[in-house]
Amino acid sequence: MTRVVRGADGRMWTLRSQLEWRSPATADDFEHDVSVGNTAAIVLLVLVVALSGVLIMWTPADVVVPLWVVLLIVLVMLFFPARWALRRPWTVVAETGDDGEGDPTEKWVGTVRGVFTVRQQVNRVAKSIALDSVPGIEGPLQPVA
Repeated sequence: MTRVVRGADGRMWTLRSQLEWRSPATADDFEHDVSVGNTAAIVLLVLVVALSGVLIMWTPADVVVPLWVVLLIVLVMLFFPARWALRRPWTVVAETGDDGEGDPTEKWVGTVRGVFTVRQQVNRVAKSIALDSVPGIEGPLQPVA
């Protein structure tokens, strides 16, 4: 998502947000930055599918399972993947100017978690730029040298 905003001082700012598939490493996450990969998630998914298959196979033929029970099981199984997808981190960048080499003269970068939160933060940053000519130090964006 890209948005262009005019600052109070007349400069044009470009706001960009991009979905990150991996969480960026920060100093707070130092002890967790070494990951074993996706093996645990794949094993758990295979286990859940196998147990669901066993449950379906062992159900006697004369038992009638109500539709609401099936829908409830599907919703429970989809909860965590949906939560994972909606809570992915987004990188938000606000930049302005051109130093002649294609690089911005001023650049602010930050990370926001969640697809709905990133939309709110981009709107706040755009409003802050329109009023104060800078993204605002109290938000998630920090100036980059």
